Amino acid sequence: MADVVITAAHRRRLREVYRSAGWPCQDLLEVELLAAGLLERQRSALGHETVRVSDAGIALLAQTLQRNRAQRDAHELLVERVAREMTRAGRIAWRGLSLRAKVGEAWAVAMPDVFSIRHTSVEAYLQPVVHEIKVNRADLLSDLRSASKRAAYLQLSSECWYVIREGIARPEEIPPECGVLVAGENVLDVARPAPKRAKRLPFSAWMVLARATPVPGWHAEEAQGWLGNETAG
Repeated sequence: MADVVITAAHRRRLREVYRSAGWPCQDLLEVELLAAGLLERQRSALGHETVRVSDAGIALLAQTLQRNRAQRDAHELLVERVAREMTRAGRIAWRGLSLRAKVGEAWAVAMPDVFSIRHTSVEAYLQPVVHEIKVNRADLLSDLRSASKRAAYLQLSSECWYVIREGIARPEEIPPECGVLVAGENVLDVARPAPKRAKRLPFSAWMVLARATPVPGWHAEEAQGWLGNETAG
């Protein structure tokens, strides 16, 4: 195999070739894949040239699949862990919500990993909180470059937190408007508290919450006890 540094773009092209008829692009990315032995050229009886993924390319795709699956599993486990911590703290938590937020003059769709509110019937006491979970550095850095995504989270929450797996980043790399939780083996350590802001949920967010199912762990019968209690906290 030639001394080619295989990037995400190379892996993406391999997947595309594997799913296609193999017509060559004849660009530099393809040249590098051919030189690395991950693609092979083939010529039909009519003289048409195509490319196919070699055995080495198949092995790389399988390796990438296993790695991505392990990262997804680690992400989902940490999301579940944070959501459970919110319910243990007496909050109502949701996973996988799609919420609309006004960012400047435009609307954006925010999809926080965990969204939670306090268990109360008094709107002013809700304290909506967003937790965004990251388990690998590349994903974190890509996310941090999206200022509009972060602005949407801030529009929807009184606190916005990044939960990062231990070792993937330093707390000071996270923008100061967000708090930082570091996920160790058994604990979630507060590396930097999130700035608190007064925030009321827009009506569109209430409609999404009304249709969504919260994470198990809070009790509906207890929630009923708060209804009509003007002094609930």
